[in-house]
Amino acid sequence: MFTELKEVVVRSRNTLIEDAIGMIALFSLLIAALVISGAA
Repeated sequence: MFTELKEVVVRSRNTLIEDAIGMIALFSLLIAALVISGAA
């Protein structure tokens, strides 16, 4: 099972990096919106 998981990660490495960057961007926007509105 570990080898299958490793193969999936290796095959989809570019997509995982793009998804991580998108998630960081979304959380940054969320934090910025909360700070601007005074909720955080």
